[in-house]
Amino acid sequence: MPEKKAAPDFSASDMHTSLSEFHIIEKYFAHLAPDRDDVVLGIGDDCALLQPPQDQHLAVTMDTLVAGRHFTPDVDPESLGHKVLAVNLSDLAAMGATPAWATLALTLPKVDPVWLRAFADGFSRLAQSHQVSLVGGDTTRGPLAITVQVQGFLNRNQALRRSGAAPGELVYVTGSLGDAAMALRTADCSEETKRRLDWPQPRISQGQALLDLATSAIDISDGLLADLGHICNGSNVGATLYCGKLPLSPEVSRYIERSGDWSVALGGGDDYELCFTVPEKRQQQVEQLFRKNSWPLSLIGIIRGDGGIDALLEDGRTYQSPRNGFDHFSSDV
Repeated sequence: MPEKKAAPDFSASDMHTSLSEFHIIEKYFAHLAPDRDDVVLGIGDDCALLQPPQDQHLAVTMDTLVAGRHFTPDVDPESLGHKVLAVNLSDLAAMGATPAWATLALTLPKVDPVWLRAFADGFSRLAQSHQVSLVGGDTTRGPLAITVQVQGFLNRNQALRRSGAAPGELVYVTGSLGDAAMALRTADCSEETKRRLDWPQPRISQGQALLDLATSAIDISDGLLADLGHICNGSNVGATLYCGKLPLSPEVSRYIERSGDWSVALGGGDDYELCFTVPEKRQQQVEQLFRKNSWPLSLIGIIRGDGGIDALLEDGRTYQSPRNGFDHFSSDV
């Protein structure tokens, strides 16, 4: 790996300097991600020049986060820098891809050096941990909004897709569900619950480990019912979920016991866990793999031949969720 570039020096004068677009890029973003041998030319020219590996597919995804819609304007900028990259890496994880490159488009109402430094730090740490190189992007003035595109690699015809589930297969999820939704609903939640909303961890290693084991996968960004619904629609199948088997933190569990409201776990977004399907013959292999690596895993349901998703309560009743997941253009969000 080439030697990492040194970060530029930040002085007190930055606080009082009107920085141009190019100075912002140079001061805050040109240095913050690792160099890679497959980046022929990165930040600093009209285009990046990249060299994808031979005989591999390029996986590409992009997300936009808008102030007032996806985060509050007073959000901790360090956690925001982390999250804007994490939500994109989560998409790569769902396909089993290995992250490589990222681009960043940042729209700012004003230049705030303290905010920019913290944002860049959060982005940089996650990029470093997954060896993601920031290779380009754009900065402009306007209402605060951030768009990140990430690219990764996959062996040909090996990607996990939404269209591979079959009747009789088992439905699993990683981690726990509903913590981010709890943090959005109430400010009176634990710091750990808030952290699950603000600092999601993309399940890259888990996605890669599932490439030869799972038949379909998706990351849970819009809520379990909505995202498992995408698998069902893509695979032309249905599913039965068992609410009593959903992995819940103690705080979410207590809330559901008090309220009977399962929508935090079934319809809440921002979990960024993986939901995937596995043939029954591979059940033991998958569960042993996750135990060996100390990765939390829960078997929560089964794929069936007819359409739709039923979420069964422990008394056998079907839970009727008031909403199935997050939708930007739904009238109730």
